[in-house]
Amino acid sequence: MTTWDSLYARRATRMRASEIRELLKLLDRPDVISFAGGIPDPALFPAREFKQAYSDILGGPEAERALQYGISEGSIRLRQWIVEHMGELGVSCNLENILITSGSQQGLDYIGKLFLSEDDTALVQWPTYLGAVQAFNAYELHFERLEPRANLEARDYLARAEEKGGAVKFAYLSPDFANPTGLSLDLEERKRILSLAGDLACAVIEDAPYQSLRYDGEPVRAMLALDCDCNGGIENSRTLYCGSFSKSLSPGLRLGWICAASEVISRLVLIKQASDLNTPVLNQEAMARVAETKFESHTARTNAIYRDRRDAMLAALEKHMPAGTSWTRPEGGMFIWVELPEELDASDLLERSVETAKVAFVPGRAFHPDGSGGNTLRLSFSCADTGKIEQGISRLGALISETVMSRQ
Repeated sequence: MTTWDSLYARRATRMRASEIRELLKLLDRPDVISFAGGIPDPALFPAREFKQAYSDILGGPEAERALQYGISEGSIRLRQWIVEHMGELGVSCNLENILITSGSQQGLDYIGKLFLSEDDTALVQWPTYLGAVQAFNAYELHFERLEPRANLEARDYLARAEEKGGAVKFAYLSPDFANPTGLSLDLEERKRILSLAGDLACAVIEDAPYQSLRYDGEPVRAMLALDCDCNGGIENSRTLYCGSFSKSLSPGLRLGWICAASEVISRLVLIKQASDLNTPVLNQEAMARVAETKFESHTARTNAIYRDRRDAMLAALEKHMPAGTSWTRPEGGMFIWVELPEELDASDLLERSVETAKVAFVPGRAFHPDGSGGNTLRLSFSCADTGKIEQGISRLGALISETVMSRQ
């Protein structure tokens, strides 16, 4: 009998199952109101437009090309749409600055593979996106806490990285409506991070899957745009922008992109070639057609619906949560971050919540690389209508109140 453990690479021991992916299974239970999955509402997908796009491609002269292997960089038509989209965000770039990936999650894995050596350091927000921790973790790195609102001293980060035997390679963050907190960075905080990265001579990874999901407030300039402004264009920038169609048009087509200096893109293309050769051409061509005709109108429609759901959840939290509980008030995205009274543990609460209150959420510890944050949890409002939100938060608030009372 083969003893597999002895054959696995050392980095395999750092791989962990996603608590969130496991929680998504709860969506199949009709008796549970789920605020767990950070996913778009499938009822809002532009299915008719995608059906027409696939029909046009497969029924016309482009069918053979769309069903064939493609170039690793990605479809020219889709990359051209992204070039124009990035221009609207203040980033002047060309096709050579864009790589299409199989979802932005693949992009994060490629970035980890390109930049991280054993014992290197990545600076991340605390809490941070669990998928990024999983993507980077296999490359045997160390995580350091990045606090955009604190005084950031490069020499401290450099000293700790040197003690661990590596270097600070990048700062990773989601400046717009971050997963899991829903919070955004203001202009000064973005500039502060870019300044720190300059002092550290490291890269900045701007993960922006929720950038188009703004419901209130004024848009803040993308970090890549600010970087280009300061350094004379994208070829001199240190920022990699990771975009995605998953939260705006469709997650099922698994399409994202990286926008960065062409030298970095050329290295990432080599990783793409060694990984899966190219992202499916058919999906890219269909996405290009839908993005060209429906992106703005579709996001405007979905944003209006998500705004109502966010407002319903904020109102329900205000109405039903006990004293000692606090939460974020995001201007967009899909998430609200809740901090419970310190004596409560959200992981313990979840089991009781699912079985008795019939409400699911994500415990916050999963988003902390050091395992802290036990008294925090993430709520997603994207897939529940306003009635379900009121009902679910009412039940959850009652359970939390009951649990607090039992501890007194």
